[in-house]
Amino acid sequence: MRHLTRFEHRREALLPPRQFALRMGRAMLLWLGLTIVGLAIGMIGYAASEGMSAVDAFVNAAMILSGMGPVAELKTTGGKLFAGFYAIFSGLFVVVATGFVLAPILHRVLHSFHIEEGTANDD
Repeated sequence: MRHLTRFEHRREALLPPRQFALRMGRAMLLWLGLTIVGLAIGMIGYAASEGMSAVDAFVNAAMILSGMGPVAELKTTGGKLFAGFYAIFSGLFVVVATGFVLAPILHRVLHSFHIEEGTANDD
């Protein structure tokens, strides 16, 4: 897991483009994995609470996870409660997943401004 969280120190050179592309690829795979888990949670919840088919549960979970809102009318109290909690989870999920993808990009930009060229030791 260290390779996902380890960024260059300000005294280290900027990561070469190929290695940066690999870092971004890992971040995107992490985002994809998290998205699949988030969709699975929503699909299972809608199927269990509303008795939806896999396709209906998928479309409802995908729409809430993307911030668009549910498609089907919810009929049960359990389904409505699940949808509310899933919507809160989805809002937080989007922030976290976006952070995983943006962190390498923002680090690279900020690192390029703070690369130390001299040998001064002013930590």
